[in-house]
Amino acid sequence: MRTIAGLVCMWVMAVGGATISAQEGGMLSGQIVDALGARVAGASVTLSRDGSQVAESTSASDGTFTFTNLAAGRYQVTVTAPGFQPRSSDPVYTGPGVRATVSLVLEIGPLQQDVVVTAEAGGVLQSQTGAPVTVIDSQLLQTINKPDVAEALRLVPGAQIVQVGERGGVTSLFLRGGNSNFTKVLVDGMAANDIGGAYDFSQLDTAGVDRVEVLRQTNSVRFGSDALTGVVNIATRRGTARVPEFEYAIDGGNLRTFRNSVSLGGAVRRYDYFSQYSYFTTDNHTPNSGYDRSTYAGRFGVAVGSGTNISATLRWLEGEFGAANGFSLFGIADDSTTTSDQLFGTITADSQITDRWQSTIRFGSAGLTSTYINPTPTGTPFDPFGFGANYLGNTVTLRGANGATVTGQAILDFGGTYPVTSDSRATRRTLSGETTYQVNPDVAISGGARWEHESGFDDPDGEPVITRNNGGAFVEARVSMMSRAYLSGGIGIEHNEVFGTEAVPRFSAAVYLREPSADALGETKISFNIGRGIKAPSVFQEQNAVFALVQGTPAAAGISPVGPEKSRGWDVALEQGVGGGRYRARIGYYDNRFEDLLEFLDRNGLIRAGVPPDVANATAFGGYINSQSFTARGVELSVDAAIRRVLRFGASYTYLDAEITEALSASAVTNPSFPGVQIGAFSPLVGERPFRRPANSGTLFASYTNGPAAVALTAYFAGKRDDSTFLSDAFFGNSMLLPNQDLDPAYQKFDLSGSYRVHPQANIYATIENLFDEEYEAAFGFPALPFTIRAGVTVTFGGDQ
Repeated sequence: MRTIAGLVCMWVMAVGGATISAQEGGMLSGQIVDALGARVAGASVTLSRDGSQVAESTSASDGTFTFTNLAAGRYQVTVTAPGFQPRSSDPVYTGPGVRATVSLVLEIGPLQQDVVVTAEAGGVLQSQTGAPVTVIDSQLLQTINKPDVAEALRLVPGAQIVQVGERGGVTSLFLRGGNSNFTKVLVDGMAANDIGGAYDFSQLDTAGVDRVEVLRQTNSVRFGSDALTGVVNIATRRGTARVPEFEYAIDGGNLRTFRNSVSLGGAVRRYDYFSQYSYFTTDNHTPNSGYDRSTYAGRFGVAVGSGTNISATLRWLEGEFGAANGFSLFGIADDSTTTSDQLFGTITADSQITDRWQSTIRFGSAGLTSTYINPTPTGTPFDPFGFGANYLGNTVTLRGANGATVTGQAILDFGGTYPVTSDSRATRRTLSGETTYQVNPDVAISGGARWEHESGFDDPDGEPVITRNNGGAFVEARVSMMSRAYLSGGIGIEHNEVFGTEAVPRFSAAVYLREPSADALGETKISFNIGRGIKAPSVFQEQNAVFALVQGTPAAAGISPVGPEKSRGWDVALEQGVGGGRYRARIGYYDNRFEDLLEFLDRNGLIRAGVPPDVANATAFGGYINSQSFTARGVELSVDAAIRRVLRFGASYTYLDAEITEALSASAVTNPSFPGVQIGAFSPLVGERPFRRPANSGTLFASYTNGPAAVALTAYFAGKRDDSTFLSDAFFGNSMLLPNQDLDPAYQKFDLSGSYRVHPQANIYATIENLFDEEYEAAFGFPALPFTIRAGVTVTFGGDQ
């Protein structure tokens, strides 16, 4: 890792040094444009250093400005222009031989549209792309004051968060009806998913998080495998204060909930630094559901050469959760424990080589370790067949939202040798680079490549059971036409050691029928996107694919490895601004099809799928093949408002129509209590909806800020969902199964937060989650977050106050 990091540093210093000019002092230049990229002439430009104004200028006819002969230091640019909202840049460093650049976008109304990095290479303003991207910034995270990133993700249209149990339980994100492993998760640009796409958001604390971008659209062109329905990118906060800023926060609440954190950040000359450590613990409400979590987040940067910035990030997550299992399913808590450890690190070099040419090179490392321990069997031993006892939960009555009920006992722990331990570990090393060249003001060309080495382990201390050397490359073009239409298209080539090489295209368009204006009726924007995505198999799927199981046997002839899971989708949306940029509404339709999904088939199922009988019979019990598919279509409605700078409001509604179209593993069973009703015991049946994805869902956000006081209300609404109890009774029968349709009840989750700055250096706050103490279940039989109240104080020393 040191060798690669050293090569990266040498390369970027060489590139940065190649364009060092001979001026005595530093230079800071930039360009001012409006939301559609038109140049803003005559804008007032103020340059500040350490909070004090040092120079003034006016933008030229092409929107450009330049300050020269600047002493070494960090500078900030503030721009004002008639008819636009004022805008300030982030502090940037310049000094002798250094040329810094900034770009500022002026908007008419207070609803800011951010530059996003997940939609297109090189970054693009939300107003200039058709891609649907939601930005959760640090201000929003601070306003709602939730300790978990997953709680903030609930506010994203088309996103469903499913938490199996209370805080600390496995937490999954379903985007636009796709599976929970169909979303690429990035931490500071480094892929954080387990091999095969899964990611558990339960450990992801908001400590040190500066912003979260959520792209609701396939983008395997840039991001490769696992980006079937979208991308979530978490960025770590950067230190900016000229005076070192120290912050300490502590709070506590019911259920023995306690959280504290300490951070230090700042910037001096070429260097910036930030570190935060956070600890969170709670007993939760269910027995044996205690949860502890530690988080460290750090970011360290330096400006080198004439236009290169190098930053290193580190995020470490460690958690331990008492896995009580489905408490209401068994009437008794299991005594299992799950521990996890996640470590992500990156070294990134961003270079502005010329005014038109920029590049990024990144080395990243990720490690994920998980251990599950069930020390003793829990429940009542029962051995009707004389093969050893299984252990039953208490007698319970289960009631679905569809009105169906069953009463009985289900197997809680199976027989065997205890303690039962399950370990998993995965590592990933990635080297990637991309570059963007602005051919002219209306055309930009981007390209990039990525290499990664993945290893999967059954024993965290042993040798890897699989290794993969994967790679990919892409090219992308972006075109704007008369500040009215913005087109982007590209193609990616992805190579994976398991499935070989695949090509994935993508196209995006945004067209303005009306330009932004201060009129009552503002901009009218139509967007369209289409693309394909791919996903690699998990370690277990690769090991148990038919190809892997029959290797070395005569039946292996002519059998191919598993292929990638695939998606193809398109969406169209209409966006309308109202009230001089204070209100914005959006309605969109999306259509996704997921094909060649992997499923495990027994021998008979393999034969039905067309696998030759001799091949199927060469497996012990069956294997994985690409044979499943489903569709997910829906409508997204959203509205955002900013009223008099003190009131913010946002709401969304999503309708999802999803259907399983092919599933050879989804065999129907029956429960004698429901004659004639077919039930999918472990997966949905063909023609039914995927599990745990509501047809109707919605979000609400409202905040009020006035002087030192702030209050915010958030809400998430989910309709009924198809699901299964996933239970076997004492005789391995189906008597504890309920009909799948509408098994999970609808629920509403309201959260309230407030804060008051009692002193320039002290802020008191309180947060209530599940305000109305609704006993809801995100997954059937697993109680979700109960009424929780936390109150505390944040104390700050130093910083640019």
